[in-house]
Amino acid sequence: MDLSITRADHGDRTVVHLGGEIDVYTAPFVREKLDEQIHAGRADLIVDLSEVTFLDSTGLGVLVGRLKFARTRGGSLKLVGTSERVLRVFAITGLDKVFDIHPDLESALAAPDQGEAPMPPTSNARH
Repeated sequence: MDLSITRADHGDRTVVHLGGEIDVYTAPFVREKLDEQIHAGRADLIVDLSEVTFLDSTGLGVLVGRLKFARTRGGSLKLVGTSERVLRVFAITGLDKVFDIHPDLESALAAPDQGEAPMPPTSNARH
């Protein structure tokens, strides 16, 4: 598995750093780790994708699902990303309008929580 996950608390926010590939094989592990934080009451999440080298539709689905889950717990989910390849996936799918995406961790930590952006339509597929 080409994936690394670490976390760090910054006040009331939890930063989850992801590295490597988020695909059909690793996405369930990402889902599990993000869900652990939300279930533990750490629903204000920042997911750092700066070291993600590949993100497929399964990985996108996990992030959309965790955004919805965090919001049901009164939280938020922000993203940090600089990779042209990864950011292009968000732009192509229109999810760059749904997620609060920052160029670095400092700006994500400093940014106030935005109001809820419209969520994409839900499907019956479990992400």
